[in-house]
Amino acid sequence: MIIKLTILLLFFVVMVAVGIYARRHAGSVDGFVLGGRSVGPWLTAFAYGTSYFSAVVFVGYAGQFGWKYGLASTWIGIGNAVIGSLLAWVILGRRTRVMSQHLGSRTMPDFFGERYGSRELKIAASAIVFIFLVPYTASIYNGLSRLFGMAFNIPYHWCVILMAVITAVYVILGGYMATAINDFIQGIIMLAGIVAVIAAVLAGQGGFMEAVGKMAQIPSDVEVTMGQPGAFTSFFGPDPLNLLGVVILTSLGTWGLPQMIHKFYTIRDEKSIQTGTIISTVFAIIVSGGCYFLGGFGRLFDSPEIYGTDGSVVYDSIIPFMLSGLPDILVGIVVILVLSASMSTLSSLVLTSSSTLTLDFLKDTVMKKMSERGQIIVMQLLIVFFILLSVVLALDPPAFIAQLMGISWGALAGAFLAPFLYGLYWKRTTRLSVWASFAAGIGITVSNMLIGYIDSPINAGALAMVAGMIIVPVVSLLTPKPSGEHIDRIFACYDETVVIKKKHSLEEE
Repeated sequence: MIIKLTILLLFFVVMVAVGIYARRHAGSVDGFVLGGRSVGPWLTAFAYGTSYFSAVVFVGYAGQFGWKYGLASTWIGIGNAVIGSLLAWVILGRRTRVMSQHLGSRTMPDFFGERYGSRELKIAASAIVFIFLVPYTASIYNGLSRLFGMAFNIPYHWCVILMAVITAVYVILGGYMATAINDFIQGIIMLAGIVAVIAAVLAGQGGFMEAVGKMAQIPSDVEVTMGQPGAFTSFFGPDPLNLLGVVILTSLGTWGLPQMIHKFYTIRDEKSIQTGTIISTVFAIIVSGGCYFLGGFGRLFDSPEIYGTDGSVVYDSIIPFMLSGLPDILVGIVVILVLSASMSTLSSLVLTSSSTLTLDFLKDTVMKKMSERGQIIVMQLLIVFFILLSVVLALDPPAFIAQLMGISWGALAGAFLAPFLYGLYWKRTTRLSVWASFAAGIGITVSNMLIGYIDSPINAGALAMVAGMIIVPVVSLLTPKPSGEHIDRIFACYDETVVIKKKHSLEEE
């Protein structure tokens, strides 16, 4: 216990120290929200990765999908690395940085407002962010409950409160730069932790080949492959179609999440984007691939302890039970790993929520004459508010909040992905197509939550994203073209960067 508590205390001290150190970067709105748009590739890549993979992934998703799909759940981690990281950086990274800087936009709703010349779109987008990020913020505490109970035997609510207080302190003190530096430290812990845990768990099963052999003997309970041994070690698993839905939502979904796209706003230059692409992809392969690979062996730990009172599997119990037999030092590392994943995502979400509500709603409506310092103070107060709200929801979540947490990714990505992506590349994208995408993304995910006509929230979210990708170009072609002058001004930024690149190349020659 002393070893685990010492590791935990050191972790918290470092997080607060970073917040104090980063205070000098948080004196302006740009500094507080964007780190002055001067963050290097390593910090940006790790901030992207740690915001991507929270405790929900390590404890909840890895346990749930590993149980359902066996070793094929590793495809989710590969999809996260290739689609959610590599392609996201290649396709969105440079264009997002250049256009957001050209427009002076600091948030995703701000981008929609400037890109499509609509204050109403900006306000609507900020409302969507607020409604669907708050329950998602509460969801990241879920992975801590059983893990802390297993490691420390202390009440869950004390873990939640302590984590929330430490996160609030360093984000309020240092803004985005404190978040980015702590994300880097937390990312290193996540990388080392997941490798150590996988090695220890497989060693406890007699090694990799022995563990795979045991998995191959387990009969499938999935309708598609009912009773078939070897389904959980097959290439695409027992249920390939639903597995594909999970890959799409958890990989492509990041392209439309404001807290993820925000990282491209902050990066220093185009060379940093190239370096960050490689770092982010490698990080995702190890962390996400490792999480789902570990979860794929979950059925080897079938025990009464992972079942609820109604006889159904409690997916959040699988990973903690797998880890319960590890040595104390490894359990301490796992606790810090999950805390790192949770705190990095929490800090990203509350900073995104507070900056969006301040800059995109309050400053445009009820507090139009807010000073620079006033905006920072309001954001700091809102960070406290959002964290308090997330703690209240996490400690006693009502049923509808639990449902809303499951669809938040689908709703946000379904609404934002298509208009954001087309807005970066296609001049013909119209304002009405953005409204149509917002309506479709929110409509599909929320109506499915209420009626349940699609078998899972994950498949509903994947459908919402695909629908947006079709709706935006169709509606754009059926509605009047945007103003030529406005579009020329928006897309001039790309021409300017090409000219600057050529000029630098000639000077070097």
